[in-house]
Amino acid sequence: MIPWMQITSVADTAVTLPAAATIAVWLITGRAWRMAIWWCLLLIFGLAVVVATKIAFIGWGIGISAIDFMGMSGHAMRATAVFPVIFYLTLQRSPTLVRASGVLLGISLGVLVGVSRVVLNVHSVSEVVAGCALGGVVSLGFIWISRGFPRPHLNRWIIALGLSILLPTSYANPAPTNRWMNAVALYLSGHDMPYDRNAGRSISPDEHYLR
Repeated sequence: MIPWMQITSVADTAVTLPAAATIAVWLITGRAWRMAIWWCLLLIFGLAVVVATKIAFIGWGIGISAIDFMGMSGHAMRATAVFPVIFYLTLQRSPTLVRASGVLLGISLGVLVGVSRVVLNVHSVSEVVAGCALGGVVSLGFIWISRGFPRPHLNRWIIALGLSILLPTSYANPAPTNRWMNAVALYLSGHDMPYDRNAGRSISPDEHYLR
């Protein structure tokens, strides 16, 4: 039996945001300041789009009912944004084919996380597809832009240290990001309860958090 819950947990905010920060540290210590800036800007863009789509539905019920879209999957976006870049950087001294295979593996892992969100009935197919597409724009956009910069001088020991620090995060409790977004959406909209995907029905914040 496929451990879908374990698969989905590797893309939780408590895992992927520290991983994204680790990427930035690798680039900064490798004296690749412009690459670090581009990475941060692209990731912030991706996160902002996800949050905006979710808050729009939670607070005002804005979505696309025809395709069951109520906000992008943050797990799918973060996974497809972060994992390919980790492989791209850690394999920078490898042959081009190996490096490209690593990026493809990272994207595949992101898609697998997206599938887990559908299997667990957390997101619809359209929400996962949108999240994966946005994450792909972030990771592949960064990789494309990086081609125009000198290769960063990444220290293998710093890479190893960063990866070892990330390992315990996979066992961390899930970050309550939905609860935080509920609070922001309800504050901005002035509503008492968030919208649910069931015909715009409002539900209690705790019920929405458990979805």
